[in-house]
Amino acid sequence: MQFIDEAEIHVKAGDGGRGAVAFRREKYVPRGGPSGGDGGNGGDVVLETDARLTTLLDFRFKREHQARNGEPGRGRDQNGHAAKELLLKVPPGTLVKDAATGEVVADLRDDGIRYVLAKGGRGGLGNMNFATPTLQAPRFAQPGTEGEEKRVRLELRLLADVGMVGFPNAGKSTLVARLSRARPKIADYPFTTLVPHLGVVQYKDNRSFVLSDLPGLIEGAHQGAGLGHRFLKHMQRCRAMIHLVDASQDRDLVADFEAIRRELLLFDSALGRKEQVVAANKIDVPEARERAEAFKKKLARKKIRVHLISGATGEGTSELLDAVVRALDAAEAPQPFEKDLAPGPDVAEPRRKRLDDERERDSAEKAQRRAGRGKR
Repeated sequence: MQFIDEAEIHVKAGDGGRGAVAFRREKYVPRGGPSGGDGGNGGDVVLETDARLTTLLDFRFKREHQARNGEPGRGRDQNGHAAKELLLKVPPGTLVKDAATGEVVADLRDDGIRYVLAKGGRGGLGNMNFATPTLQAPRFAQPGTEGEEKRVRLELRLLADVGMVGFPNAGKSTLVARLSRARPKIADYPFTTLVPHLGVVQYKDNRSFVLSDLPGLIEGAHQGAGLGHRFLKHMQRCRAMIHLVDASQDRDLVADFEAIRRELLLFDSALGRKEQVVAANKIDVPEARERAEAFKKKLARKKIRVHLISGATGEGTSELLDAVVRALDAAEAPQPFEKDLAPGPDVAEPRRKRLDDERERDSAEKAQRRAGRGKR
């Protein structure tokens, strides 16, 4: 399945149905009064998170979404039916942003969250509601109100506990396959991983966590180089990270390490405060172990511990897992994603409660009008 983590959509809630203008026409009811019913409410457009989904692929090819309008009122005091809501399912971790301003309007982090993205219009009142002692046969009714219309941008942030970063070909996919049951595409050339992969790591005592293998970063990633923004944003929800360095290459490993750290900080300073586990990979390759040992000594001077591992053979991975779990234990609890998150609860008021409140209010208004007619 293709991995799509961004999509822009246009949604339109249904309009409320028009109230009816009608009068009683029974044979033995002279001067029958007004009997026009109310229009039904328009359908809402609702987003609902579903843990079975992992991509926004459905919204890449269908960008226009419109709910149905409410039915118009009818004679004999019959109200029009309210339209059903239009339900759009998204993966947990989806951010909803205003397409024009970029303002975050909802952060749908957990499974089963329902958010009313666009509210349907309210049905208009029929002419039976407007009869008074001085106006016993009103020949007018209310039109329904228009449903809300919005253009929004959906952005998926993967909900992984631990994110893995490093330069291309550092062995991230191999390590994910070693630690979990995930089977990402693996080959010996840079940029094999073009999309993030998730794997569930089973630890001791039935403990588990989700590990994300992000595509390799390059210098300038914070400015979008190599699709850096699309990759780095997935790190923002992770509680801890594994920084993987390729010891098989005859490179300055300290410079590589600092380059990735710099890209993370320039993209989002909060990434620098996350718990981090550093590992030098591919020590099974000739001469790699010596380079890894030298790298470990240099970072020890900065009080940074380096784990020597081989994703291919599994050497050192048990100790690495222990360090990752300790990092998760020390990590801060997940926080709401954006600082400019709109105030109020993530979950919008359920449609049923809103409609019940509106019906209760309408009933009170009708009772007042009938009481006024009774005073003739």
